Amino acid sequence: GEQPLPPYGSCLLGSVNLTPFVRDAFGPKARFDWDEYREVVRVFTRMLDNVVEINGLPLPQQRDEILRKRRHGMGFLGLGSTLTMLKQRYGSQDACRFTEDIAREMAIAGWEVALQLAEEKGPAPILAEDFTVSGAMLRQRPEMARDGYKIGDTVPGRVLHAKYSRYMQRIAEVRPDLTEKLAQVGARFTHHSSIAPTGTISLSLANNASNGIEPSFAHHYSRNVIREGRKSKEKIEVFSFELLAYRALINAEAMPRSDDPKSKLPDYFVAADDISPKEHVDIQAAAQKWVDSSISKTANVPTEYPYEDFKDIYRYAHQQGLKGCTTFRFNPAAFQGVLVKDSDLESTLYRFELEDGSVVEVKGNEEVEYDGEMHTAANLFDALKEGYYGKF
Repeated sequence: GEQPLPPYGSCLLGSVNLTPFVRDAFGPKARFDWDEYREVVRVFTRMLDNVVEINGLPLPQQRDEILRKRRHGMGFLGLGSTLTMLKQRYGSQDACRFTEDIAREMAIAGWEVALQLAEEKGPAPILAEDFTVSGAMLRQRPEMARDGYKIGDTVPGRVLHAKYSRYMQRIAEVRPDLTEKLAQVGARFTHHSSIAPTGTISLSLANNASNGIEPSFAHHYSRNVIREGRKSKEKIEVFSFELLAYRALINAEAMPRSDDPKSKLPDYFVAADDISPKEHVDIQAAAQKWVDSSISKTANVPTEYPYEDFKDIYRYAHQQGLKGCTTFRFNPAAFQGVLVKDSDLESTLYRFELEDGSVVEVKGNEEVEYDGEMHTAANLFDALKEGYYGKF
């Protein structure tokens, strides 16, 4: 998961949609409005802190935990769509720099508000507590010994957090004045950032902007959705946010994979499968150094991918210092998935055995009439295999 938690911890996630901050999308002066972005992060930080007060958690241990640490997990969605509108290829060096800037500016703005809120309302209770210095603490943070701490000494939580957290030490590299004040006053919360998958909110509230830190799955594809009364999932045609924007602003005939000059998209229009696993890891690494929880991120790999190369993805992720690495390999024999490309369905054959023992073989995107209802072959196959046919 994107948010590792202690016992009875709660994630309290929230995400900023990056796409509205793009100015002159696809144009000669395409740019990102950093000032407005920082202001939204500041306001949103206060909002998430307020949610702690109305958390609605069912167990007293959960309520005690969230009130003691006041942690939340602010992230973003629409990174892939935003990069495309800025004419940057996802996974490129420019895109990695932009991703790091997005994560860093979110972090700095959030910790500025953490200080303001601590001055207004008080710090997180855990940061007002005193902790006893142990041998393990000095081994893990030898700089504490250099600063004069000995086993058995007491140290305020606010100092441990602001001065000796590896994450806050990175914040101190760009804002030493901020971390110095946080060590004196304390922060309103112990954790600020976490980049979630955001699949549902990206589709329903952001007009299918790319999920979280991801690129768009594809720019024109099908989504399998559950419809009340249907016996299998229904295939719905979907466009990415950036393709819809490009068709509205630049070229109404534009379509992915087209070689026709009238409808061809620029090279910076890439989707998840166009990006190498290494580039996926590079984007995650660029953001992670400024994220104090963790990140939901998937590296897409081809169906026929050599095992040694597959292992190298994880080795490279470890070298980059990632907390975790997830891969996805399209494998229709196991599971089709919610998002599917017509090219994958076209190239995948499904076999159905009829009551008389005969076998029918059809392509995944073909329409099949079964039990008085029309289905795509892939959706019907999954519904029968997984046992949910007729249960919606």
